[in-house]
Amino acid sequence: MKTKTAQEYDVMVRRASPHSPVWKDCLFAFLFGGSICALGQGLANLFMLLGLTLQDARTFVSISLIFLSALLTAFGVYDNIAKYAGAGTLVPITGFANSMVSPALEFKSEGFITGLGSKMFVVSGPVLVFGLSASMFYGLTIYVLSLFGI
Repeated sequence: MKTKTAQEYDVMVRRASPHSPVWKDCLFAFLFGGSICALGQGLANLFMLLGLTLQDARTFVSISLIFLSALLTAFGVYDNIAKYAGAGTLVPITGFANSMVSPALEFKSEGFITGLGSKMFVVSGPVLVFGLSASMFYGLTIYVLSLFGI
């Protein structure tokens, strides 16, 4: 059996892999992500019309979007939307809520502690670690630069 070179393997992989419609995927991600953001703005305007301050309206928008995402995930709708929207559903707060609810639903049969409690952060745990690490690095960088007057 002949060993394949890196170039031969690369050609073989390209032939076997389906073509990815990058521009269409980017357009859908933009449209769906923008729609989620537009929904958030619409909710903020609605909450302010109901008499809430801007800060309180923003809080209620976050709560509403998290609730809607969790509800759509529980009914299996969010994953169907994500098939078309791609990263458009992953980036906003709704994607984080989906990443918390999906494993919780999947592993609930294993029990409250060993299933739901321990598996809930399988997907979102690395996001939290990276986000906290990046924010600490950013904060320390700004602090050190401020010591030098920059």
